[in-house]
Amino acid sequence: MSKANRFLHYFLSHRDVTNELIGKISKDHYQYKPTETSMTASKLVTHMLESFYKFAATAKAGNPSAFQEKTEEESDLQKLAELYTDKTRRILESFSDSDFEKEIDVSAMFGRNMSARQFLQVALDHEIHHKGSLFVYVREMGHTDLPMFVKRG
Repeated sequence: MSKANRFLHYFLSHRDVTNELIGKISKDHYQYKPTETSMTASKLVTHMLESFYKFAATAKAGNPSAFQEKTEEESDLQKLAELYTDKTRRILESFSDSDFEKEIDVSAMFGRNMSARQFLQVALDHEIHHKGSLFVYVREMGHTDLPMFVKRG
């Protein structure tokens, strides 16, 4: 299995859990936030989904122009998760190992260039960080039957 393909599977092992958590958020909880300074559940989920997609598009294009793209409009978080997961999966599936190792100019964002692999790892770390918060949100909404933090397949 290629490095790029291994990364895709690892990403999906985390994203599947994220999507399962998103599926537990009812529309009447979209505006929930655990503290006054927290993002709403809707904003947190949207941020997670859009961010990873934009990181992946940047890694593929070799420049951060994807961060200027208009974001998808969707009032159903589960549908938004399906849309962004599919778009992100398609980008990641298109990577060859050489694409995965190419250097991209993200110095304006991170102060240095990175390989696509490194940049995607930052994206995954970002998603995992926010997924931890999402677990708290969903538990605070009253859910107790929660998945493990990663699915192994």
